[in-house]
Amino acid sequence: MSLSRQLWLAITLVTLISFTGSFALSMASIRSHIEQQLHQKNIDSATSLALAISQLSKDPITIDLQIAALFDTGQYEAISITAPDGSIIDERTQRPVAAAAPGWFMSLFPITVEAGHAQATDHGVHFGVIKVASQSHPGYRMLWDQASTLMIWYLTAAALVGLIGVLILHAIKKPLVAMVDQAEAITNRNFLTISEPRILELRSIARATNDLIRQLHNRKLEESSRLADLNERMNLDPVTGLANREYFMNRLREMMENKADASGDMQTGILFLIRLDKLEQINQKLGRIETDRLLREAGALLSHIGETSEGENPGFLAARMNGSDFMLFIPHADNTEAIANQVVSKLTVLLSRVGDEVTDICHIGAVRYRKGDELRELLASADAALAAAEGTARTLARAAPTRAGPAANIGDWRHIFNDAFREDRFRLVLQPVVGHAGELLHQEASVRMQAQQNGGWLDAPDFIPIAVHLDLIGTLDLGVARHALEHLHSFPEDIAINLSVETIANGESRSKLTELLCRHPDLCRRIWLEMTAYDALRKFEAFQDFCGTFREIGCRIGVDHVGHSAGESEKLASFGLDYFKIDASLVHRIHQNRENQRRLKALCGLAQQTGIIVIACGVQTEEEQKALVKLGFDGLAGPGIDLKSE
Repeated sequence: MSLSRQLWLAITLVTLISFTGSFALSMASIRSHIEQQLHQKNIDSATSLALAISQLSKDPITIDLQIAALFDTGQYEAISITAPDGSIIDERTQRPVAAAAPGWFMSLFPITVEAGHAQATDHGVHFGVIKVASQSHPGYRMLWDQASTLMIWYLTAAALVGLIGVLILHAIKKPLVAMVDQAEAITNRNFLTISEPRILELRSIARATNDLIRQLHNRKLEESSRLADLNERMNLDPVTGLANREYFMNRLREMMENKADASGDMQTGILFLIRLDKLEQINQKLGRIETDRLLREAGALLSHIGETSEGENPGFLAARMNGSDFMLFIPHADNTEAIANQVVSKLTVLLSRVGDEVTDICHIGAVRYRKGDELRELLASADAALAAAEGTARTLARAAPTRAGPAANIGDWRHIFNDAFREDRFRLVLQPVVGHAGELLHQEASVRMQAQQNGGWLDAPDFIPIAVHLDLIGTLDLGVARHALEHLHSFPEDIAINLSVETIANGESRSKLTELLCRHPDLCRRIWLEMTAYDALRKFEAFQDFCGTFREIGCRIGVDHVGHSAGESEKLASFGLDYFKIDASLVHRIHQNRENQRRLKALCGLAQQTGIIVIACGVQTEEEQKALVKLGFDGLAGPGIDLKSE
């Protein structure tokens, strides 16, 4: 029973007991007073009648007239005069008059009135005894009127007590509700403090809870700051602020080996290797401090090369490989010459401060890539292109692709998608995600499409960018969710599906997805919905609404490719997520990378403080698994897990 109900019950019981006791005592007192008044009236009437008869002649007519005169007032039930020998000299009686009170009331509070007696004399000789009994209905009427008045008063008092009780309960419940909201906010990883209530007992509890929340929040800020520092030290070049060589290579390897990335961001693009010429001469002329400032500005310029008309290019990477070499990884790019000219023009303006002594700005080697290219061959091609540019005194040299270009066109993609949707030529490929003890957490699903009947199955990155371009990604994500629900009907394990940010940002697509999942409330708690960390932060408000909506229907919400940006994990934790999936580039050879170990341990600590499950992706070897479990990861996924499960 809730506290408010208990308090209401206590108030009601106290009020009822007080009312019942006071009412009963009041009615008993009033009834006794009425009985005494009626008895006294009987005595007075009998005495008055006896005195009158004693002074008159004692003939029957005179006596009868005296009795009749008193009896006809209607206030008496019986009047009689009895001779000394017991015989009735004269008597008048009438039936009791109906009282103006309910029968149950008269039964509950009966009025008993003793008759009045007086002696009549005849010249000093005892003549007879006069007996007078009054009607009881005036007493009942008076008692009923008093009871009605008391009832009205007590009801008014009860209403006043109820109003006071409401105010008291409101004063008590208001801080309690605030404490409940505060506790729920903690479960959602939000740290809220509340004002201290006036109630002494609750004030001490609120003060202790506020102190605890401040400590948790401060600890979270410290962990986030420590994690951000680790991110900068591990991933960023200290001079330019761009990615360092190790981080760039790990990230590039992961993207080139991208086999199940539903976003499809790295399908095709261009890799640029840029060398600043005569950096040593610039350093001698400007000095180390100015040269570092120049390099920092050059890094800032290069970091914006990947921007498109719609903002930052997803998957774009810029890194400083060594003292004078920079590398740009630009997905979706196809105009090598235009990008190279943009790089040269910006660097020319920047390096103009050096003066005429430095004539050659830079040389650039460029190579087109396609998902699945061998990284070693791709980098070798870029080096060869740069060497060719330097050897021929050209600014830009392009290398041939490391393998054949995209597959031949198989027709109009819109028709292909429409036919595939109509015939449901899609399937899910599942990869297990296991806990640190080997138990299955869920199956991670990636979608495949059969573009032509009886043809081969395309990986997600082969067709998802096209679906986004044709504004069909919402329909595709809806189909993936439908296949996941069908799988859940047949198999007991949970399933995770990756959604596109375009789907959740589109009101119609999100409504259809919500309606689909709401039709299966018993399965929603077994569905894990996720999207990339980049997309979640890029569409901040849409993702925030998405988290609130789908958490209410029971789904678990998470993000993948976490761990690259400083402060990223803290921002994502504010959404109240259920799990993180750490990018595979950070997991690769984790047992040999102490910097990454410190970074991921700090990230796990921050996530576990806020109740977030941390899952490592791209696990390949048993050594990596052992190192990740030791660092505090809750789950593991990747090719190594596949091999182990088989």
